Amino acid sequence: MSSSETGVFIGVSAGKGPILGARHLQTLLLHLAMGICYVSKIYIGIALVAMTDAQTTNPNFPEFDWDEKQRSYILSSFFWGSSISQIPGGYVAKRFGVKASLVIGIFASGIFGLSVPFCVTWGGWKIYCAIRVCQGLCQGILFPCIYQHVALWSPVEERNRLGALSLMGIQTGTIVAMYVTGMIAASDLGWPGISYVFSGTEIVFSLLLLIFAENTPANAKVITDAERKYILNSQESVNNAQERKKNVKVPWKAILTSGPFISLLVVRTCDSWGYSTMMAQIPAFLHGALKMEITKNALYSALPYVATFVLSFVFMILADVILNHKWISLLVLRKVFNTIAMWIPAAFLIGIGFLSESQTVLAVAFLTMSVGLNSGATIGSNMNGIDLAPNHIGILMGLVNSMSSVIRIVSPIVVGIIVSDDTNRSQWQIVFLLTAGFYILGNLQFLLFAQATVQPWDSEDFMTKRGSQRRVKMTRAA
Repeated sequence: MSSSETGVFIGVSAGKGPILGARHLQTLLLHLAMGICYVSKIYIGIALVAMTDAQTTNPNFPEFDWDEKQRSYILSSFFWGSSISQIPGGYVAKRFGVKASLVIGIFASGIFGLSVPFCVTWGGWKIYCAIRVCQGLCQGILFPCIYQHVALWSPVEERNRLGALSLMGIQTGTIVAMYVTGMIAASDLGWPGISYVFSGTEIVFSLLLLIFAENTPANAKVITDAERKYILNSQESVNNAQERKKNVKVPWKAILTSGPFISLLVVRTCDSWGYSTMMAQIPAFLHGALKMEITKNALYSALPYVATFVLSFVFMILADVILNHKWISLLVLRKVFNTIAMWIPAAFLIGIGFLSESQTVLAVAFLTMSVGLNSGATIGSNMNGIDLAPNHIGILMGLVNSMSSVIRIVSPIVVGIIVSDDTNRSQWQIVFLLTAGFYILGNLQFLLFAQATVQPWDSEDFMTKRGSQRRVKMTRAA
């Protein structure tokens, strides 16, 4: 399609394609996919309150007598599924394309979600766990797909920006889930309406993906020639293949023994521990240790999400300015931003443990900045996988996010063991010190071992060369 054939893409600049074009449409779809899936991941906490204490929302719907242990199973069951499907999801996305993977995964998740009001009334918490496991299995493909699509559609110069905009769907979905779920539960729709609205949205959005999503710029139907050349030439300049083969063998041994990948895996695992622990425990800490009222607790618990959303833009713009002016290299940028995202929050977390009930405003400020500044990890370490292996990014992030899903299951259990009394400040100090330790050590090894160049094993002929070398050795031995 030539530039004159499409009026929706505007601002073509010489050698760079449209300022607003197909790559931005794909980024918007990724942002919405991330947001919609995160809503269905997060709303469960509020939905359980409505289902087990109907008087707080709409008493006209069934109420379930589930104890704390049963509710914890329901809360964690989503991650049982997503931890299993991350790695296969990366392979499937690479083999069959991101579009088909996302459409099927999100559509199936929506169907399972719609079944909740009909199944839970007769199957109880066990069937609810089973449904959440199935939704986790369906959505486990999300992160590998996001990173692979960013790698395929982003010119190298715009990779940080488009990647950050895609991943910011996490904050969008979180904020929507927090503010909309409660309103739906209290409305005439009651707690079943939560499933109807959000799962219905997943199904509708999967159909939009079917229409508008494209697997690669090389084969896209709605794209200008200028933009297609801009994307492919930019990727070719750093030795990325213009059109990646779907049946390329995955160099598993090389990946799993790669120092830069192991560094990425460790730092993302440590960051996941810190972020997931803080997100899950903020309300309990504010209410228990600092004796804050529930109404204020809800407001203050939302501030970190807002801070994360705003600071994500700040980090994204700063990264663009720094790299455009070539003030520092990409590797240095990754390490600086990741240090800001992990070491400064670590200091705030240590400080929080020493604050008293009379210093609630300062505690909330520390928590907000700790979680908000952590958004710098998106530019810091989160996008580092694309630097290392744009051809195998789906596989890499499947491995990374499988570990992250396991951490999201384990960290609440560890906190529950440490904090037997949520009003005991000394127990919370242990939690904050442990979390700060993960941040400090995770980033330290990233500073020492991280790289930001395409690894030899990412080459599409790497396995062919390896096979040839092995055959030569066998012939000589014979």
